[in-house]
Amino acid sequence: MKSDLPRIHWTIALVPFAVLVALQVLVIKHFGSDAIDGASQTALLFAAAVAVAIAMVGYKVPWKTINGAIGDNIKTVGPAVIVLFLIGAISGSWMMSGVVPTMIYYGMKIITPSLFLFMACIICALVSLITGSSWTTVATVGIALIGIGTAHGYSAGWTAGAIISGAYFGDKISPLSDTTVLASSVGEVPLFKHIRYMLITTVPSFTIALIIFLVVSLSHSAESGTQAASFAEGLQSTFVISPWLLLVPLFTGILIAMRLPAAVILFLSALLAGLVMMVVQPDIVAKIGEGNNFRGLMLTYYSSTSIDTGNEILTNLVQTRGMKGMLSTVFLIFCASAFGGSLTGGGMMTSITEALARGVTGRRSLVASTVGTGLFANMATGDQYLSIVLTGNIFKQLYKDLGYEGRLLSRSTEDSATVTSVLVPWNTCGMTQSMVLKVPTLDFLPYCFFNLISPLMSITVALIGYKIFRHEEDGLAEKQEE
Repeated sequence: MKSDLPRIHWTIALVPFAVLVALQVLVIKHFGSDAIDGASQTALLFAAAVAVAIAMVGYKVPWKTINGAIGDNIKTVGPAVIVLFLIGAISGSWMMSGVVPTMIYYGMKIITPSLFLFMACIICALVSLITGSSWTTVATVGIALIGIGTAHGYSAGWTAGAIISGAYFGDKISPLSDTTVLASSVGEVPLFKHIRYMLITTVPSFTIALIIFLVVSLSHSAESGTQAASFAEGLQSTFVISPWLLLVPLFTGILIAMRLPAAVILFLSALLAGLVMMVVQPDIVAKIGEGNNFRGLMLTYYSSTSIDTGNEILTNLVQTRGMKGMLSTVFLIFCASAFGGSLTGGGMMTSITEALARGVTGRRSLVASTVGTGLFANMATGDQYLSIVLTGNIFKQLYKDLGYEGRLLSRSTEDSATVTSVLVPWNTCGMTQSMVLKVPTLDFLPYCFFNLISPLMSITVALIGYKIFRHEEDGLAEKQEE
């Protein structure tokens, strides 16, 4: 298929992307956080239409080729759609069963305001390292931490930044992470060799992020005692708060230890939370279902729910959207797939990345180009997995030709494509975390320090040349590592 693609100049290939950026700026300006409800999706489809027009009219690319590329993109993100719906079910059932309220209640007592952001980041890093999933981490402990942060007087942007920084650190170096496995596979590097090499850039990036969160936490001067007390009172008067409810996350942890697929873990956890809700929170179930408990259970899973806690901020916090609330994100995923497919099928993505590759003269420009391509791919395709595969495949032969190790490629890909996906408002990761945490992507973007620092750290290490070896130095490299 690649041999049949037209040779499009990179400046022409950038036109659809420029149209998307211009439309997204207007969308965010006029719609704000409501952009997810359809405006962003429309912008993606308009940009995709521009790409299709350039390819079909200007370069005679058949619609069949473009349509096939779009279809391949949609097939790739299909499993993520199922996980999204299950995350919606988890958010509703964990909240209304009292699991998240219990985590918030005890979390406010255990985590002091002066260490909150620092601890939130570490907690999410540990959970994500164990689970191998940033999405699962954010959808479970992340939601509880947002509540604790609000009670302690932190802005949602700062709290979400700490949560996402920790979640993506753990996801990036976990051997259970699908993105880690994918990046090592694309770079043709053994998994644990890839992870060890990533530590060179990942640990310093995470350390800097932790220091920032620690300094901000220690300097936090908001008087949160009244707010926390009000939250605790509201939670106790609305939900049954009990440490026994923490058996649900414990059960989820056991499933994770068994290394079951993420979809299976989320389904079983949501099912257990629903059963617990029926037993422990019967009044809430009856209120949601207007007297019909079965109806209340089903609504919790798939629809929006709202319980009056007597505190407006807390009421908004415990409101859930269920599986139906994920439809806008699913809509966005399909539109992003259409845009990415139109660029790929029309030959524009190849032209842009080849233009980047032509400027490579050594390790510095090689790593910088890889990092830039990973970020660009996240913005252009709207999908993290596509970005990893695309970046890896484009540069794989170039790394070999220049004599650099595959692990440098796999690390550079992770330092860009994996961690920056959540920073792009129309990317599946960015919109998912925004929906789950109820924080607009642009609100938490400035505070996702680990995600922002990682690409820069990758380029910095390349500039220094630390632990970067040619193929002929592989033996020396292995000895130095030992």
